[in-house]
Amino acid sequence: MDGSHRRAGTLLGTVGAALLVAGPVMLWRGRSGRKEIRTELAAQKIAFPDHGLPADLTSYAGHPVETGPEAHAYAEFIKANLAHATGGRTYAEISAELHAAGGDDDKLSQLRQTAFMGQSLRASLMSAYQAWHLTTLVTGLGAALTGLGAALVATADALTPRSSTPS
Repeated sequence: MDGSHRRAGTLLGTVGAALLVAGPVMLWRGRSGRKEIRTELAAQKIAFPDHGLPADLTSYAGHPVETGPEAHAYAEFIKANLAHATGGRTYAEISAELHAAGGDDDKLSQLRQTAFMGQSLRASLMSAYQAWHLTTLVTGLGAALTGLGAALVATADALTPRSSTPS
């Protein structure tokens, strides 16, 4: 076997070994991240109401929010309630109205506070949902890198000659 095959085998083996380390670390981080999201969501003690949900959310009735998809569903629930409460206006729009009214309108002040709290909670839940997807991506990449690392190490072993000793 010439030197270029030997170098290629060494390179493949080195890259494969690095991936065999990185892949399981990513798997571990993805799983621990998912667990952390569940723990943090459960600590908030958010639960869907038992009734009064829109038709597309009735399957969540009475369930606690503990996963990314549940956080997304609850964020959509907040969005609908907030649109109803504010007449579809955002915090920024209500703030502009309050400013235009001289900042001295109690009803607009309370509505602005409602919009702020609702939009803040919704944003937090959407962040949990996005983080949930990232843990899925990290876990999937970890599995792929582990498999690729194993394949590269096996290929490197096939390219590297075994020293033979006379019997």
